[in-house]
Amino acid sequence: MTGIVPAPAALTFLEHVAPYRLAPPTRIVAPGEAHPIGLLLATELRVATGFDIPVVHGDAGAADISLVLNDGFYAVEQTSVESYTLEVSHAGVIIEARATAGLYRGTRSLRQLLPARIGDDDHGRAFGDDDDHGGASGDDDGLAFGGWVAPAVSVSDAPRFDYRGAMLDVVRHFFPVEDVLRFIDALALLKINVLHLHLTDDQGWRIQIDSWPELTGIGASTAVGGARGGFYSKSDYRRIVDYAAERFLTIVPEIDLPGHTNAALSAYAELNHDGVARSPYEGVEVGFSSLSAAPERAEATDQFLEDVLREVAELTPGPWLHIGGDESLSTSKADYRALVERITTTAASMGKTVIGWHEIGASPSLPADTIAQYWSYLEPQGDAASLTRSVVEQGGQVIMSPADVAYLDIQHVGSQPTPHGYPLGLDWANGPTSLDDALAWEPTEIVPGIAEAQILGVEAPLWTETACTISDVEFLAFPRIAAIAEIGWSPLPGAEGRDRDGFVARLSGLGAHWDAAGTVYCAVDGVPWHTDLAATT
Repeated sequence: MTGIVPAPAALTFLEHVAPYRLAPPTRIVAPGEAHPIGLLLATELRVATGFDIPVVHGDAGAADISLVLNDGFYAVEQTSVESYTLEVSHAGVIIEARATAGLYRGTRSLRQLLPARIGDDDHGRAFGDDDDHGGASGDDDGLAFGGWVAPAVSVSDAPRFDYRGAMLDVVRHFFPVEDVLRFIDALALLKINVLHLHLTDDQGWRIQIDSWPELTGIGASTAVGGARGGFYSKSDYRRIVDYAAERFLTIVPEIDLPGHTNAALSAYAELNHDGVARSPYEGVEVGFSSLSAAPERAEATDQFLEDVLREVAELTPGPWLHIGGDESLSTSKADYRALVERITTTAASMGKTVIGWHEIGASPSLPADTIAQYWSYLEPQGDAASLTRSVVEQGGQVIMSPADVAYLDIQHVGSQPTPHGYPLGLDWANGPTSLDDALAWEPTEIVPGIAEAQILGVEAPLWTETACTISDVEFLAFPRIAAIAEIGWSPLPGAEGRDRDGFVARLSGLGAHWDAAGTVYCAVDGVPWHTDLAATT
């Protein structure tokens, strides 16, 4: 038995209780607000099993899956909207929660308890044929090797941190909508609840802005190394937002300011200090671009900020708007503070909570609820700790993304093959980064003077200088992002630290789920990867 990733707050395998069997008569009982979650789960289960799996109201029967909303519910003494309980036995499955988000998280645990082939998108494929992927068996319910069975368990679960994120840089290399949706599905299985999209940088501008059309007309044409550019239309972006919301992920858009702005500066001359448009950029250097704080450019800069941030905020139903703020090395300290104040004030005026990389702590006039995203090392470099504390001292919180353990673009340890045979990943952040590195850190122990209550959560960023395809992205992200999900969701470990052996045992079974879904991952050493898609967790 390998269990669930991330580890639930409490899980008991019921050794003397018969397991659950998903079978042709199975229904999903999901009344009221639970109904959409039931439909989503049914769609997933139908694809793999070929069963009808109707979604119904009313009383549950044998073999049914019940989704129960209960306003008075709480799990493990927590009131998080993501908390849930999961009861699995021969009599059926019951997932109970006080909110729909909790029901959905419970379905992700159930997915991991079922055989990995439940994530296979080849309709009705049966276990056990001679080829690697199975085939029709002639069995009337498509079952072999024990069938679609989940062990009898009792789970009571809730997240440690409210924010558990991944970041995808779609600028240095652009990824079409379908790739982003595929990534969202893989994140959702790990109970990740935020996808931060890095939408603008020196190499490109990836989001349609009606009031400044050349941001995409000119600024979207480039990517690193001459790769294909591109951008998301507003309908594309809404599709991503809606798809994520159905899976209880919030999209956080990042408009990187005041540095990392060459794409904008190449599109509009009036944003440049000297009034001359910059050349498009396809390299990987940082720190050379900046909006102008000069008085003669103030009107254009302020209009640009107002229009861009308004349009992005209007497209984004989530509470957060990321304004970047990192590596603005060509901006004077005085200009940087002035620009950050203007940018954060404008973003907050759109009704959004501002997130920025920890450098924004250089401004003494941030909105009170601003969030700093810490991206220095486990041992803070330079003034990273003091800048992060500055944001907290102004009434803000912190997202922890220490680069030497949480950055997914850093190379894996070892010489594992890459999806396409070319070098993949960087090593600047004390790399390569091992799976153990990604697991063995504690968010409260990085910046002195910051308490757990001041930490909103954790995020694993993935920059795409070397990642050209979604397979590259997945290879870099998995399995290390599972360790970050564990840190964000699972209970605070004891004095002995996280249970590395227990994590590896649970992770070993997750590899088969990734195989079934077609998710590329790096089969790092030290994990006894399971490849049997028919095995029960």
